[in-house]
Amino acid sequence: MPDAIAGFGKPLLLLVYLLAAAWITGHALLNKREPRSALGWIVLAWMLPLLGALLYFWLGVNRLERRAQRELGIAPLREVPPSEPLPDVPGVPVEVRELLRLGRILTGRPLAPGNSVTPLHGGEQAYPDMLAAIARARKTVWLETYIFDHGEAAQAFALALGDAQRRGVHVRVLLDGVGSLTLHGRGIRLLHSQDITTAKFLPLKLFPPMLHANLRNHHKLLVVDGSIAFTGGMNVSDTHYVERGGMADLQFRIEGPVVAQLEGVFIDDWRFAAGEKLAPTEPPPASGTVTCRVVTDGPNDAVDRLQLILLAAIANAHKRVCIMTPYLIPTPELSGALQAAALRGLSIEIVLPRKSDQFWVDAATRRWLTQLVGRAVKVHYRADRAHTKLFIMDGYYALVGSANMDPRSLRLNFELDVELYHTGVVGELQRHFDEVRARSVEVTEATLRRRPLWRRLADAAMWLFSPYL
Repeated sequence: MPDAIAGFGKPLLLLVYLLAAAWITGHALLNKREPRSALGWIVLAWMLPLLGALLYFWLGVNRLERRAQRELGIAPLREVPPSEPLPDVPGVPVEVRELLRLGRILTGRPLAPGNSVTPLHGGEQAYPDMLAAIARARKTVWLETYIFDHGEAAQAFALALGDAQRRGVHVRVLLDGVGSLTLHGRGIRLLHSQDITTAKFLPLKLFPPMLHANLRNHHKLLVVDGSIAFTGGMNVSDTHYVERGGMADLQFRIEGPVVAQLEGVFIDDWRFAAGEKLAPTEPPPASGTVTCRVVTDGPNDAVDRLQLILLAAIANAHKRVCIMTPYLIPTPELSGALQAAALRGLSIEIVLPRKSDQFWVDAATRRWLTQLVGRAVKVHYRADRAHTKLFIMDGYYALVGSANMDPRSLRLNFELDVELYHTGVVGELQRHFDEVRARSVEVTEATLRRRPLWRRLADAAMWLFSPYL
């Protein structure tokens, strides 16, 4: 009898393997946006019996698209009638109005003039300003962050949120389901000790299965009373105290009408994660002269919003494009756009940390750099640890926020950025970029080629996995 069972088991396993591999082949062919991604999963399904299927079900299937579009009400694109006039943005040349129209179509959000935007450098500047805003709150405090770490910063925020709640302020905190696992969730316990209402965005669960390890909410957002917001690249973590050896980063204090768009992002995310509908506040009045628009992107969208906006900005540039990012693994489309812009005479400059906190990404980046620096793209390594994300075009346009220049941000994560149209604020960011670049070391083809052969092979091996890093 045991021999008979064993004899029956092998054909059954073979049948399961063939059916699973065939289903994955069809699903990948019909649902993946890129042929190389579909091909990679198909090869994995057939070459790794059953294991390939398990990996695809865990990491390869986007189960969020229909649910998110249903619950968040996200429209893939918004048709802009030709008769709708394009706004006249002070300081922005008429010839780049196509970029204004594209942003309207992709995001469904209008440009919001009349804002003030203040860059805040590191935790030393950002955290006191954010905590002071919470201390002044009278109605609402919405906080959304990828990581709420356990440390001095997290303790200060937990106490400030608790004090606000005891004053009668409506406090809500949304954390990512994976990012919140940092230090075994001790940061969350700080919030719970203050009785703060928290929710997790797509927490990992075995029952019912919720294993979206790749689909993370990377937003960093604080909205107070619907009138002031903070967003950028900073989590709530002591790692952002630069003077203590932490990572250099930027956060932005924003006041004005665009805060209503940022508040709307939190309200949608909270409803998706917690099932509670929050009431929006009245849109704030004008507070400055910066024209802004919020850009969100995620795997639930039918188009790659951020990438299309970046490609359009590079295509509209006339003089200079500057990028500062902790992780650079460009998609082939972005890499080609940067190279073409450099070859047509634009100054294309990229500043990276020599070492990030992800060595495998650094290795893949070095392989990409051989293509970029060979096509007149200027790349510099900064000496300090850095997490700053900036995209600056021609001194009047910037894109700031949570997104990195890698496939995880541009294809997998839920990201939050803000477009800035203003010569003053963008000029300040440009000066910061230039100061950092002046202290950095240029990367050349010669320095990359002088690396030992085994290191170049290791870089190339990581480069093969670029779409998944």
